[in-house]
Amino acid sequence: MSAIHPNQALFGGEQPFPVIPSCEHFAGSEKLILKALALQDSLGPIFDITCDCEDGAAAGQEREHAEMIVRVLNSAENKHHMAGARIHDYTHAAWRQDIDILVGGAGNLLAYITIPKCTRATQAAEMIAYIQHTTQRYGITRIIPVHILIETHGALHDVYEIAALPWVQVLDFGLMDFVSGHHGAIPASAMRSPEQFEHRLLIRAKAEIVAAALAHGVVPAHNVTLDLKNTEVTFADASRARKEFGFLRMWSIYPTQIQSIVDAMKPKYDEVTEAGNILLAAQAAEWGPIQYAGELHDRATYRYFWEVLQKAKLTGVKIPDNALAAFFA
Repeated sequence: MSAIHPNQALFGGEQPFPVIPSCEHFAGSEKLILKALALQDSLGPIFDITCDCEDGAAAGQEREHAEMIVRVLNSAENKHHMAGARIHDYTHAAWRQDIDILVGGAGNLLAYITIPKCTRATQAAEMIAYIQHTTQRYGITRIIPVHILIETHGALHDVYEIAALPWVQVLDFGLMDFVSGHHGAIPASAMRSPEQFEHRLLIRAKAEIVAAALAHGVVPAHNVTLDLKNTEVTFADASRARKEFGFLRMWSIYPTQIQSIVDAMKPKYDEVTEAGNILLAAQAAEWGPIQYAGELHDRATYRYFWEVLQKAKLTGVKIPDNALAAFFA
């Protein structure tokens, strides 16, 4: 009898939690997108790239910008197919055009589509429905994951409803727009550390976004670090976001931030080794309960450790050779 893989043994028809890179790097211009793709190739597929239609396109050149993204996504430079795009917001006249161009021209390559600045769940639902309709129109059979920015009072109010929408894979926290929307009640100093982790309104917002995301099998993603070149600050922010709030992903807006985010959020080597050993023993026991180092383990812990191994694979942490052969061959 052949060994049963964790994906078969542990989920039984239930949708597994998305295991995606812990870093999402934003790039607006063609030059910066191509630089990001080259960096993705040199570092390995440890981060996603978000090609930005919203802030990247000059006013009046929205069509040309979206067409440029399609051209780049279809080029040889896009080796890993780990690039998505942020479209314009619901109030902008170009959001449907963005979807038409991106899905029509690169629907089988888009890693995801990011929707910004929704003020109600109904807006997000309408935009997702249009994405779904457009995939059907172009004969694209895959689900295109949707990432939704939570950066307004209305989006935070509806965050559980938004997290439950179809095709949603990630909830992103948009700190700067969220702070600006408080009309001075939250100071500008809270757009950076340490206040971004200490102001009561931001603690509430971050905790609710993470709770809503995880309750619906969606990945919570933390906001950017404004300090572009101090990698220690980025590492500290990513560490606090991960350990204190439960964020599993974070934005990068400068190339030097990428490795710091990945390093802060990747699993520790000792835990990866333990995960490999436990899962190998579980597989040998046909996924029944086992004892390991004097402790009981069953399917509940197996799921946890399987996600640890998958995250290790994505972030470049060494996995024991026998576990690598058993689960990732």
